[in-house]
Amino acid sequence: MSIRARVRADACPGVFATHDAADGPLARVRLPGGAVTPAQLRALADAATACGDGDVHLTSRGNVQLRAVIRPGLQSRLSDAGLLPSLTHERVRNVLASPWSGISGGLADVRGLAAALDDAVCARPDLASLPGRFLFAFDDGRGDVAGEAPDVCWIAVSAEEGAVLLAGEDTGVRVSRESAVDALVALAAAFAETRETAWRVGELDDPSTLLLALDFGTRTAPTSWQGAPDDRIGAVQGNDGDAIGAAPRFGQLTATQLRLLADVAEHAVVTPWRTIVLPGVGANARKALAGAGFLTDPADPRLGVSACVGRPGCAKSRADVRADAVRLPGDVRAHVSGCERRCGKPSRSHLDVVAAEGGYRVDGTWVPVEQLGEMAVRKGNT
Repeated sequence: MSIRARVRADACPGVFATHDAADGPLARVRLPGGAVTPAQLRALADAATACGDGDVHLTSRGNVQLRAVIRPGLQSRLSDAGLLPSLTHERVRNVLASPWSGISGGLADVRGLAAALDDAVCARPDLASLPGRFLFAFDDGRGDVAGEAPDVCWIAVSAEEGAVLLAGEDTGVRVSRESAVDALVALAAAFAETRETAWRVGELDDPSTLLLALDFGTRTAPTSWQGAPDDRIGAVQGNDGDAIGAAPRFGQLTATQLRLLADVAEHAVVTPWRTIVLPGVGANARKALAGAGFLTDPADPRLGVSACVGRPGCAKSRADVRADAVRLPGDVRAHVSGCERRCGKPSRSHLDVVAAEGGYRVDGTWVPVEQLGEMAVRKGNT
């Protein structure tokens, strides 16, 4: 029995089941592990231009969204680019992986595990019934994606062994890297079979019952995991050369920016913090990215402020929050929301700025729009 009975169907959007936003249908495209090739970046740019409003938006799960999809052809374009490998499982392909794994830092290289899991999930008809909010993750030991409280997660404790987490909590089960995909698939299948109305593992009375599905691995005392988002910006000395972390403002990319990414990198990784990791690129690429509007300087004050889409894209929003968010100083980390749903809010500590009648509430204190920046500084320093 789930803790919280869901009384409505899961409406998490995909490509076939879009969300009816104020600016038109919204389509969400899954990128397991955030990995995307230059050809796929160009396909997304072409699709956004031909079928939507011309932009692509990064999500808090390392996926992308296209808005105002009112012209036909999106499904065929994505399928041709390999971005829609399963018609039945497209909404359940939610997989995080440490974006810098194998590039810089971490105990284990988890590259390739997301793709292997994606193949395994799509091969299981019973997993097509997973809720669209169910989240898999592979953490290379630094705690970055484990901190996003995924439903099922493997986090490295060494180069070849990892802990199994449920709803972000260590279960005490340890399995090899080689068995990580099998472990997460088995746990997801057990959840799909027993979840009743639950959408997330954390909604179950006793998530540990899912462990009965594992007939391999060892048991030990659970560990408390601590980590933080690895959203590095700027030049990074990688294991195999230079790399760059870049951020589009508010996670929104134009078709031109997407095509530039395709031109400068052999591949890219979209992170759940709306940044992009570009391995194997150097100073010239960084200059080109900065010239195209990407934030590539770790000291850039604009990096501290995030915002939901707001008006006119969302009918529930009380304000054009992205236009108002530029009033906030970047040395204060804040998220600006158009309503109490707080879409896209970061997992780390931040000032909570929510649109209200005639102004905003900053951590609960109402202020007019004109004083938004002043109040943010005051709240951020208390």
